[in-house]
Order: sequence, then C-alpha cells, then structure tokens
Amino acid sequence: MNLEERIQELGLVLPPAPPKGGIYKPVIIVDKMLYVSGHGPVQNDTSLIKGKLGVDLSTQEGFDAARQVGLTMLSTLKDQIGDLSKIKRLVKTLGMVNSDSEFFEQPQVINGFSALMVELLGDDLGMGARSAVGMILPGNIAVEVEAIFEMY
Repeated sequence: MNLEERIQELGLVLPPAPPKGGIYKPVIIVDKMLYVSGHGPVQNDTSLIKGKLGVDLSTQEGFDAARQVGLTMLSTLKDQIGDLSKIKRLVKTLGMVNSDSEFFEQPQVINGFSALMVELLGDDLGMGARSAVGMILPGNIAVEVEAIFEMY
C-alpha cells in the first residue's frame, strides 16, 4: 500500500501546506532524496500549536504537536512533488522541541512524529535515524521537525 492510500485508510486529514516564512525552499530534491525544511505544527484551521514544553504544554501535548508536524510536512510534500506515493522511506529526522530548561523529555515528544511515520510507512521504511533536541523556537511554536526522505 502506498503512502497516499495509507493516509486515506487511516482517515487522516492533511492541513493546508504552510506558506514559506523566509528565504529558503520548502523541499530540495537531489537524486532520489527529498530534503525537507523545518516545519511547525500547523492545524487544519492554519493556526499553529504554540507553547513551551514543561511550562505551557505537557509531554503528551508535545507528542500530539509533533504528530501534527508530520501531517503538515506531508502536506508540503504533496504540494511540492504532487503525489505522496513517490515517497519510499524516511531516512533522517531532526526534531526540535521548544523546551523549558528543566524539561528533558524531548525524545518522547518527537516520538509523535516518528510514530506517525511508522504508522504510515511501516517499521522498516518509517523508522529512520533521528535526533531530538530542546531549544527556543521561532514564534513560540511547540515543535519543529526537518526530515530527509528517499523517493522511489
């Protein structure tokens, strides 16, 4: 089953692809690799999930925000390459969590993105290399993720 079919099967809704927020390309294709710029958690109404983990948001709320980032990223990919069935696998994830200095559960937050990719692409193709770090994020968004995918 390809990625487009799996999204439909699970009844997932992709939010609108976000507009660019600076001088960059949302996706760069080199050979069969898709390099995806950092994405925030855009909701279906185009608002962003905001807040600092450990102060404003719980680990579960961060997990949910990271999952929403995955849907947002897929929306951008669909907009940029036209057909998500061209995506073969997730290669690498960099997950950034807007964290209080006393919050140490960044990996558990980024699991929201990772779990979505596994749900969509399976254990082998949906689980890539990964980093999860805490930092201050622009616009006080809860989570930002950039990723690398391989295409067929």
